[in-house]
Amino acid sequence: MRIKSVESTVVALPFDMGGPKPAFAGRPWDHLEILMVRVETEDGLVGWGEAFGHAAIPSTRAALDTIVAPLVVGRDADDIEGLSRSILHAVHLLGRNGPFVYAYSGIEIALWDIRGKRAGKPLHALLGDKGRDRSELDAYASLLWYAETEVVAKNTAAACARGYRYIKLHQVTRKDMLAAKAVAGDARIMLDVNCAWTVDEAHQMAQSLGGDDLFWLEEPVYPPEDSHGLAKVRKDGIAIAAGENTAGVFGFQSLIDAGAIDIAQPSVTKIGGIGEVMRVIELGKARGVQVTPHCPYFGAGFLASLHIIAGAIDKPLVEVLWLDMEANPYGPWVKPVNGRMKVPQGPGLGCDPDPAIVARYRVGETVVTKQGRT
Repeated sequence: MRIKSVESTVVALPFDMGGPKPAFAGRPWDHLEILMVRVETEDGLVGWGEAFGHAAIPSTRAALDTIVAPLVVGRDADDIEGLSRSILHAVHLLGRNGPFVYAYSGIEIALWDIRGKRAGKPLHALLGDKGRDRSELDAYASLLWYAETEVVAKNTAAACARGYRYIKLHQVTRKDMLAAKAVAGDARIMLDVNCAWTVDEAHQMAQSLGGDDLFWLEEPVYPPEDSHGLAKVRKDGIAIAAGENTAGVFGFQSLIDAGAIDIAQPSVTKIGGIGEVMRVIELGKARGVQVTPHCPYFGAGFLASLHIIAGAIDKPLVEVLWLDMEANPYGPWVKPVNGRMKVPQGPGLGCDPDPAIVARYRVGETVVTKQGRT
């Protein structure tokens, strides 16, 4: 069945992150924005996706509306694998990791939603057999960055009080990590520094953190594609996680070949969609590397990650950004309870967005791409 239309909509959701909100990419970060992608087939089936994201939404949406969506409309919605190769090849000269791949990721997720709806099965049932016994998944609270150590400790304690047994920090000092650890009880601490250090700096920090029982150290080296530098830091003995900025399965192969990572973190809204994440999972199984998808999102990309983790991941753990939203189109499916996430059991993603919430928080107009026009 052919694709009739592709629509893009942005919603901006007020949120509280438990402390002062920082600027992000030169902009005040006072709303959580989701770039929603709606795909409809000629027989009336509708699927929803999410394309990365955050401050990159203007560039991703431009790529989606002007280039990627027109390439997709009129194509066979059932042949996701063939479409992925065709579209990503068509735009590869425009970047193998960036807005054009992000844009296609949103469409690809929506096509999987349609595939599940057409089959009458939840997405996790199409991705693996592990989801049969997994109605809930452990989550980890992914705290945002805070300028004050006291706020780091306060939010760590609050996350533990809500039932989280894993806490990820986005701080860059051992002092902040130790403050969190002091109030975390039995909860495990991860540290994500977002590529803050040179190789030498990362090596020094890893040595200082060596006795602190970190669950993992995430993206310690800039640039993130310095796989050999990352491998040097890994020799300091802390488990290394990385991959949210990695381009496709071959990018992960390079990290693994270099001995750079213990935990691979593909991001479904950035890497090209569900199919490419599944290829990374198969690579990880073949090479003995744990895969834990990166998913600090709140739309269809988060739901897709839930299904991937439920259906195909050996050690399931779901990333949930530590913030409270005023509302969300996907309601209870993006809100953890006692540190755990429920896995939707309906067809496809298992949940369509609430149109009333979309209408209330929509920013600008919905852009519709049909055959021959946008």
